[in-house]
Amino acid sequence: MQSAGGVVIRSVEGIRHVLLIKDPYDKWGLPKGHAEAGEALHETALREVSEETGLADLQLGPELITIDWTFRSGGEQVHKFATFFLMFSERGDLVPERKEGISEAVWVPLESAPQRVSYPNATAVVRAAQATLLDVGPTTPQTEPVHG
Repeated sequence: MQSAGGVVIRSVEGIRHVLLIKDPYDKWGLPKGHAEAGEALHETALREVSEETGLADLQLGPELITIDWTFRSGGEQVHKFATFFLMFSERGDLVPERKEGISEAVWVPLESAPQRVSYPNATAVVRAAQATLLDVGPTTPQTEPVHG
């Protein structure tokens, strides 16, 4: 079963923050969801993040990592994969998708986000985002050419 999601970054008062959601299990994690037929993973990630958080102004960054986990559903074991992308959001209010069990959406300083996330595999995704951002540099993607 394939899903995709995002690690959304926003600069708040000059400090990088990451978007976390509280899921139906009352745990903190990252927005993600199932891929629809014919949908590329980055399209799934953008759609799901927007649906779960209310953010419409999302800029797609690089693919981070794919995580996997197993769980039981209806007496069967399910193996699920989720590919995460780095994303940037400069504006927009958070509106958690309560119909999907998202009770809260908050901006957390990126530095403290790994400790706030409830799932070890999601913590690995946040750490991958931190490492990628060290390489990328600015808080938003480069939108203008750099002249030397």
